[in-house]
Amino acid sequence: MTIKPLSDHILIEPMPKEEKTKSGILLPETAEQEKPEQGKIIACGPGKKNDSGQVIPLEIKPGDTVLFTKYGPNEIKIDDKEYLIAKEEDILAILE
Repeated sequence: MTIKPLSDHILIEPMPKEEKTKSGILLPETAEQEKPEQGKIIACGPGKKNDSGQVIPLEIKPGDTVLFTKYGPNEIKIDDKEYLIAKEEDILAILE
């Protein structure tokens, strides 16, 4: 199945959170885990239209690794794999 986001929506594959603390303690799978805040862009929409109907292209592209707001994206599941769909305004930065 191919997903093509519309407008300024972005399909993100979340990166797994570290399972080890800074001090080296391994966290079990049953531990309460925070939502991811980093991910890889899988697909992007064409961009958002301005008041005159002109499409403003997105600043990100598929393949970029990004930081995004913790509770902004919507979670979806496709073929037993979890993804996030966010708007461009939910993306905080591109990691280089």
